[in-house]
Amino acid sequence: MRPRRRFIAAGFLIVVLLVLWLIAGTSADAEESRGQSSPAPSQTSAAAVPPPTSAGSPTGPGSPPAKVPAPAERSREPEPVEPQDRQEPDVAALALLETLPIKGRAPKTGYDRDEFGQAWADVDRNGCDTRNDILARDLGSPSFRSNESCRVISGVLQDPYSGRTVEFTRGQETSGLVPVDHVVALSDAWQKGAQQLTLEQRTLLANDPLNLLATTQRMNSQKSDGDAATWLPQNKSFRCAYVSRQISVKAAYSLWVTMAEHDAMERILADCPDEAAAGSALVEEPLAQAGAPAAKAPAASAPARTPAPEAGNAAPGGAGPLPAPARNVNCSTFGTHAEAQTWFEYYHPTMGDIGGLDADGDLLACVSLP
Repeated sequence: MRPRRRFIAAGFLIVVLLVLWLIAGTSADAEESRGQSSPAPSQTSAAAVPPPTSAGSPTGPGSPPAKVPAPAERSREPEPVEPQDRQEPDVAALALLETLPIKGRAPKTGYDRDEFGQAWADVDRNGCDTRNDILARDLGSPSFRSNESCRVISGVLQDPYSGRTVEFTRGQETSGLVPVDHVVALSDAWQKGAQQLTLEQRTLLANDPLNLLATTQRMNSQKSDGDAATWLPQNKSFRCAYVSRQISVKAAYSLWVTMAEHDAMERILADCPDEAAAGSALVEEPLAQAGAPAAKAPAASAPARTPAPEAGNAAPGGAGPLPAPARNVNCSTFGTHAEAQTWFEYYHPTMGDIGGLDADGDLLACVSLP
């Protein structure tokens, strides 16, 4: 019986081993299946892994997580900058005057308004013509045509030349009552260096806001193409600023002054020696005249003054306006203020107020005449 029992025991042992083997295999297969279907709980997604603290060296378990660099801030668009004066703000007009050449007036031969380009050209490319730019700048409470940002239709002018307040209304018969004046008249500029500038440079001169002021028709007509030796604003409180502006324009465009003009400017600025010069927003540095050196001739090289004609004689060359200069000329000699002013502006630089036409020294002759 014992061999049979041994056989049965051996068979039972074999069955147990087979069952244990099958159970172990099934558990391994189940674990492998779970490993393929989902990541192990200890794994972390790549997006959640803190970046290494240094290249090739991952963050240690006890180290604080490295900061993720903030995205670079976008550079802001540069804000538009208003045109600034090109001259240094501490340059006095009186000092700038001494840098201008002093020469005689050149002939007016060849002068024409067309030599200064299109009238009121849009040289600053802002979409508005120059006249409307100046009206918008100089008029108080300007109003514009509907759906337009350029065309000024009304406003109030505080006239710098006369000091008077003038209403402006656009219209066929009213627009001309508020002209825009060239502070340095174009014909005056032509006779003092602008002939040597290019057409493009002369166009800038004619449309430069530095050289433009809105005024009244009466003041504009009185001034005509006079320089500081022959005409100054009736508003005496504006004379320093006016002369400073003329000097600034002539410096920017390499123009010269006559001796009489220089002396008149110097006389005005003696009362305001700290009056500052201004700069052109269109010209970064003084323009070099075509075919001429850029450097300005020193004042010491100025020609000697032309002797004034003797009283009672005709103007030099017989070209002056009638009547001939004489001490018996007075306001009753002329029919209108304009006639007296023309005569005065021609002879005053060389002969002074020989007829006594300027009673109050404001360079306006016979203002009592119509």
